[in-house]
Amino acid sequence: MEKSRTDTLEEILQNRPEDAFARYGLAMERVNSGGLEEAWKHFGYLLDHSPDYLPTYYQAGLILSRLERPGEARKIFARGIELATRQGDSHIQSELQAALDELGN
Repeated sequence: MEKSRTDTLEEILQNRPEDAFARYGLAMERVNSGGLEEAWKHFGYLLDHSPDYLPTYYQAGLILSRLERPGEARKIFARGIELATRQGDSHIQSELQAALDELGN
């Protein structure tokens, strides 16, 4: 029997827990299956252990928003905007700014 994408990603993380790409992929698998709390655990890990992995910030902010934690979502989006600015990624910067604006005050 062929392994699922989730099984493959979990296996990678058992051997290399610091693998940001695999952890992000697993977090997104959790989002897609409705496991928002589990997804948040992986995004939180990425924010703590791979703070320069820019894709994390948009998805982490969205998850926090969906978990009805808008204050935390705003902080994550703002941190992502700062990182995108430092990395010179205007596309992600504008996506993060739009998400932040949508949350309002």
